[in-house]
Amino acid sequence: MSSPITKTDLEFLKRFSMLIGVLALMALAFILLAHYIYTKHPAQPSPAADKVVQDRLAPVGDSYAGDTGRAAMLAAEEARKKAAAAQVAFGGSTDPKVIYDGLCFACHNTGASGAPKMDDKADWGPRLAQGADTLIKHATEGFTGKKGVMPPRGGNPSINDEQIKVTVHWMMDHFK
Repeated sequence: MSSPITKTDLEFLKRFSMLIGVLALMALAFILLAHYIYTKHPAQPSPAADKVVQDRLAPVGDSYAGDTGRAAMLAAEEARKKAAAAQVAFGGSTDPKVIYDGLCFACHNTGASGAPKMDDKADWGPRLAQGADTLIKHATEGFTGKKGVMPPRGGNPSINDEQIKVTVHWMMDHFK
């Protein structure tokens, strides 16, 4: 019985195996050469690499625990409120039209959260009967009633008392 592999095929397999062996030896030689070069001359670390790692490992936020943490949290909240109060809204303008258009308009023209609309005199009647002092107090401190909600300072903590006062009076004058 004769071999199913011809002489030509055997010669090809022999040469192909030798080629693969030589290529494997060359690859191993290049790997060893690279390892030798790298150990003699290691790569310089990136100057920003340490910062990147530190930023990645830094906590996202702070946490407070116990009475000491509660005191720190309250102090931080107080500092935030003082910083907000130091920044006066609308550049300190006491022009009620500017303040109304920039803040009050959103709710009092649409009726959002049950706010009385500026074009609805019937809705304003009971509120106007309470007087300016009450309306200024509600605008400053906030108010929750049967018909709706008024957030403190109209939702803008940086608006000052004088700005609230002139705007409330301007809105009341709208119905006189």
